[in-house]
Amino acid sequence: MQINSAKELEVYKKAYSLAMKIFNLSKGFPADEKFALTSQIRRSSRSICLNLREAWAKRRYEAHFISKLTDCDGENGETDSSLDFALDCDYITTQQHAELTSQNHEVGRMLGSIIKDPSGFLISDLLPPTSAFQRLNF
Repeated sequence: MQINSAKELEVYKKAYSLAMKIFNLSKGFPADEKFALTSQIRRSSRSICLNLREAWAKRRYEAHFISKLTDCDGENGETDSSLDFALDCDYITTQQHAELTSQNHEVGRMLGSIIKDPSGFLISDLLPPTSAFQRLNF
């Protein structure tokens, strides 16, 4: 099965679901956190998906692809830390924290797997090898 968009990737779907759960839960955070933890956890959780879309667009270049996936992983780690703060500040329950961090860690494992072996995702692996000069008819 050929994947035509990052949105079709299981890791994207899980990260998107996580971001939406965090968004809905963060609606209940205190007003004085609006420009602090609320904003930060929403931004970092959404950035996982946004950086994944950027990585997908850069699949032709392995180093760029891995770099953007590493950004995804960093945002995922930041989201994990923000979830810890939300728990310790009593903004979310222990059960909510466990569910969200479990999903967060699953996304992290999936990203780590792709970073470790990106070969199946790279455009160069999907196209026959040709030099830049051949493509430009030089």
